[in-house]
Amino acid sequence: MALSPRNLLGGLLIVAMAVLLFAAGSIVGAPSASALPPGTPSKATAQSELNSLSVRSQESMTGYSRDKFPHWITISGTCNTRETVLKRDADSITVGADCYPTAGRWYSYYDGAVWYQASDLDIDHIVPLAEAWRSGASHWTTSKRQAFANDLNGPQLIAVTDDVNQAKGDQDPSTWQPPRSGARCAYAKWWIHTKYRWGLHLQSSEKSALQSMLNSCSY
Repeated sequence: MALSPRNLLGGLLIVAMAVLLFAAGSIVGAPSASALPPGTPSKATAQSELNSLSVRSQESMTGYSRDKFPHWITISGTCNTRETVLKRDADSITVGADCYPTAGRWYSYYDGAVWYQASDLDIDHIVPLAEAWRSGASHWTTSKRQAFANDLNGPQLIAVTDDVNQAKGDQDPSTWQPPRSGARCAYAKWWIHTKYRWGLHLQSSEKSALQSMLNSCSY
């Protein structure tokens, strides 16, 4: 039986609404591009940087203290580095007069979790401060260590699930990698690029792990 023009139009409207609802649902759960820190290099660039990094034994932890890497410093107005990264990495956010987020939505790249309270997030140093100390930062001035600990110009800081960051601690990629396998390519690029930008060296086991992670990248 042929459909009347009225029934045909109604059917087309139902299909169109279904398509729109499906698209809206697909968008709602997707992470924002803002979930990624700036300065992610290409695979080719990261490979070149990895090849150029010096491989040495770890240096001593003697004298190390997080206080020798002053953070979080004021970035603008009442906003410190932590609050600046929380604003940068949020899909949506509301902040108070003191710049602290009162509401928001964050996608944790390491584990794929979504959070709505800033207290559920840590700001991870991609290359941990203690790892930087063991890799050459013990010889830096306090001013340079402060710049490293608050680096917003490269891929050194990212908002992630607090428990995941605490599980990472000061480990390098030979002993810790993001639990979400899809995050490991970018994580390797960020780690390599940060060490390259700041002139830090690698351990042999660390370089091998980074190479394996980088090999998983498609571009």
